[in-house]
Amino acid sequence: MAGARKNAPPREEVLAAAMRMIAERGLEQLTMAALGREVGMSSGHLLYYFHSKDELLLQTLEWSEGRLGAERGRLLTRTASARRRLDAYVDLYVPDGHRDPHWTLWLEVWNRSQSAAADAVARDRQAAIEGVWHRDLVALIAEGVSRGEFRRVDPDRFAARLRALLDGFSIHVAIGLRGTDRAQVLGHVREFVEEGLLADA
Repeated sequence: MAGARKNAPPREEVLAAAMRMIAERGLEQLTMAALGREVGMSSGHLLYYFHSKDELLLQTLEWSEGRLGAERGRLLTRTASARRRLDAYVDLYVPDGHRDPHWTLWLEVWNRSQSAAADAVARDRQAAIEGVWHRDLVALIAEGVSRGEFRRVDPDRFAARLRALLDGFSIHVAIGLRGTDRAQVLGHVREFVEEGLLADA
């Protein structure tokens, strides 16, 4: 076992491989045995590091969110109007299409967190991911209000409503609900923003 651990691929390589398998083959094909074959490890060896498939999925989600968070940070700190940066935030949030791998993984982690065996610490880790998206959006809306680009709204309340809209529509896109594609969702969100933030600006 010590030799196997020494030759194990870096954690990030394992998580990247898991995300790649979800994108290319679907979540149902991501088993410990299949992932082990992908990275040259046994399923038992993977379980030594991750303890359970739930933990593997959550760590993969955290890794993917870290990459999205870096991209979100670049978009939100660039020199542009608050409205343009809000559009970029929405564009990053909404799935690319049916079976978007990041959203497929999110939905699975959410679903697993409802079981009686789900760990409270794991739920807290999910909440932390949600929290950074929310805080970034609140800060952006508050900035737009302070600059006079947006009407005077409660940034936290508006952000909560906007994210609820984004989550609902994003689930429709990710599961391939007929009649709800990415372009339509972006149009609905644009109307909501125009009516809620720009009408009296």
